[in-house]
Amino acid sequence: MLNEKISIVIVTYNAAETLQKCLDSIYAQTYPAIEIVIIDGASTDDTKAILEANADRIAFWKSEKDAGIYDAMNKALKHITGQWIYFLGADDELLPAFSEFATELKDAKAIYYANVWHNGIKRSESVSDYYMAKVGIYHQAIIYPKAVFEKYQYEQKYPVAADYALNMKLFNDPNFHFEYRDLIIANYNHTGVSATVVDEPFEKDKSKLILQNFGLKIWLRYMFRQIKGVLRKSDKKG
Repeated sequence: MLNEKISIVIVTYNAAETLQKCLDSIYAQTYPAIEIVIIDGASTDDTKAILEANADRIAFWKSEKDAGIYDAMNKALKHITGQWIYFLGADDELLPAFSEFATELKDAKAIYYANVWHNGIKRSESVSDYYMAKVGIYHQAIIYPKAVFEKYQYEQKYPVAADYALNMKLFNDPNFHFEYRDLIIANYNHTGVSATVVDEPFEKDKSKLILQNFGLKIWLRYMFRQIKGVLRKSDKKG
């Protein structure tokens, strides 16, 4: 399984300021089997010009209106040919360790995750089941086997946290398991939509999703912490 292809998916909208730097970080990788698939949401800046200038190094790209980030990702998945899939933000950058991480991909039922730099801090190390339920794993820290997206798509009802919701399902799916590697594979830009916008539909469903996918024990712990947090805020106001 040496050098199986990794499909790197990037979705863009008016990303001209950062896109070339993002692409250059992929080109700099030493891992030899990478393809790039980009879906652009009909950008009005120079994004399309950058895509055209890089067309010979991009396996597939298309620019058209979409219904949001995860609609674009689901569209991209129709065009990937790799055995592994990785999602990178147009304002993020791969680090050299990504290529080392790529050589670790040996189990087609494993969802491999590593670390990212986030706001100057290494995130998130190996996570517990409770942490995965409560906080989740950075999207840019994960490489998925293609079997995940032969079974699932991103739920567009969650405009910001559909990857979080998917990982919850995957945790509860006996066909998959998560494996951690202690590498820092990307610089994650913490000013993007996922870091600045609250996904209200997801937050509304979160406790239910935790109960469904992580079980009663973790759900009770989560709810206890939630209630404790509400009481603490109430005491401060009082």
